[in-house]
Amino acid sequence: MSHPLTSRVTGPVLTPDHEGFAEEIAPHNRAIAHAPDVAVGAASTQDVAETVRWAAEQGVPLHVLATGHGATTPVTSGVLLTTRRLGGVEVDPETRVATIGAGARWSDVVPVADAHGLTPIAGSSANVGVAGYLLGGGLGPFARSHGYSSDLLESLTVVTGTGEVVEASAEAHPDLFWALRGGKVGLGVVTQLRLRLVAMPELYAGTLFFGAEHIDAALRGWLAWTPTADAATTTSAAIVRFPPLEVIPEFLRGRTVLLLRVARPGDEAAGTAAAAPLRALAPAFLDTVGVLPAARAAEIHNDPGQPGPGWVRGMLLDRADDELADAWLGLVGADATTPFMAAELRHVAGATGVDVPGGSAVSGRGSAFVVAVASGDPSRFAELPAAADAITEALGPWASAEVNPNFSGTGTAVWEPAAADRLVQVRQTYDPAGVFA
Repeated sequence: MSHPLTSRVTGPVLTPDHEGFAEEIAPHNRAIAHAPDVAVGAASTQDVAETVRWAAEQGVPLHVLATGHGATTPVTSGVLLTTRRLGGVEVDPETRVATIGAGARWSDVVPVADAHGLTPIAGSSANVGVAGYLLGGGLGPFARSHGYSSDLLESLTVVTGTGEVVEASAEAHPDLFWALRGGKVGLGVVTQLRLRLVAMPELYAGTLFFGAEHIDAALRGWLAWTPTADAATTTSAAIVRFPPLEVIPEFLRGRTVLLLRVARPGDEAAGTAAAAPLRALAPAFLDTVGVLPAARAAEIHNDPGQPGPGWVRGMLLDRADDELADAWLGLVGADATTPFMAAELRHVAGATGVDVPGGSAVSGRGSAFVVAVASGDPSRFAELPAAADAITEALGPWASAEVNPNFSGTGTAVWEPAAADRLVQVRQTYDPAGVFA
């Protein structure tokens, strides 16, 4: 017996007894197992609108899945609407604006933009979905030089909770446009967006690798250096415990190292000068920092691209000092006992602190650092919540009041009170029946 939605959409409508159902609903984060009543693979904006209308008529919740990198909670009922078929990237070289389908990943956008000598201000991973990343604000390797990625949004095509298709921009539905730049969820289903690209003819970037014996000195030195950082230079420091697996390069296998990542748009001479204090922190056993084509910016973080289980928690910090280094190294340093495979501090506090004209719902404008702890080892997932809580408590004196949705790892976020109240009002306006779960 066919599902009622089959006659209303052109994309696949799958229930648990259909072949391909499991593949359709699988997120990139395989630690999360979805089990909706029905999955709809939207093939057009009209498919999305019909699915939303049906969910509203039936009074069932609707969830959206693009790539599922940020999946945190299993969907156990209702409709799971997948948008991966809504692809396509077109670039207007005159206006430097890319029109991007909601199912696109940054890896789809980068080569098309690069063909015109342009680049998107993307995330650290080229495999992440564009829409979900931008809806949370988006902090990537160019955070200090270019701000939140959502600051470059021009407009979005959105299906609201009533099934209406609207174009949200600074001129049309400005309240919704404000909310979509950082408000993340419950606002509608984005099916297409327009994003400004930038010219980045030169880039100096890469990673400094420090062995366990130098982690303490390099981490403390980096934190002490950050207040003097060039406004164009974005850095992050990740303490990584590489498992002893054959898929890991032999020189990293089984080692605990500090990865100090550097990204600075600009020429080699200026980049070399900016990176010199970092190279002087401690002896690096590998130095990949140098001239890098902007189209290869994903190599800075070199995040894994294949689906797999993952567990992440994050928070924002207003500041950092040597006492913060004491707490951090005590929790995740080379001599610490921790279940986390990676523990990262990202320095922002540059262009991220400047809001766009008209404002946006981005949380964390005033923060100086992003904290993220992660693991891909399911055998230790049971230990992680308590360990993450201990980190949150220990870093409390430096913590920001806000939490960015892309880094929380819980599916929740914290906005400053006025923004939180305004988001509630916008959600009630555009999804009055609460269709979006």
